[in-house]
Amino acid sequence: MTDDDAVRELSQRLANVEERLAALESPDRPPSAVDPGEVFWALEGLKQRTSDVQGAVLMTGAVTVPKGHRAEWQMQASVEELFESDFGARAESLSALAHPVRLHLLQRLLTDASTVEEILETGDFGTSGQVYHHLRQLVAAGWATALGSGRYEIPPARIVPLLVMLLGVDR
Repeated sequence: MTDDDAVRELSQRLANVEERLAALESPDRPPSAVDPGEVFWALEGLKQRTSDVQGAVLMTGAVTVPKGHRAEWQMQASVEELFESDFGARAESLSALAHPVRLHLLQRLLTDASTVEEILETGDFGTSGQVYHHLRQLVAAGWATALGSGRYEIPPARIVPLLVMLLGVDR
């Protein structure tokens, strides 16, 4: 091998390494491309950022729902802060979700419906009165917003928490 060949080979190897490094550092890198050694990247970042000896909890997500709305959201709380809070004070918000019809309504609002009429088209929800009853519960708890004229949406700040809770009960 000549010196020129060695230089070309070394240049090619360096270019390959730079290409792989750029792909690893890319903000557009898909989650499935995460190296197995990086599985807990969010956890490691949280541990570096918290000074609470008991730890902290982080909820985060970047979501584009089927209807095309984008939601990017995160929330962090210290373990001490959470244990000092009244768990029961969250019951009303959680109970609004604890009904299969309401969860299905939220799913429809995220995927393909905006109005009560669109929700009723499938025939899965009973009468418009029943739909409005469940929507009132979701609006009162902040899981949905009434826009007027029978139109509803999920507030962007509730999309990621809703999906995180669904993921949590699947584990």
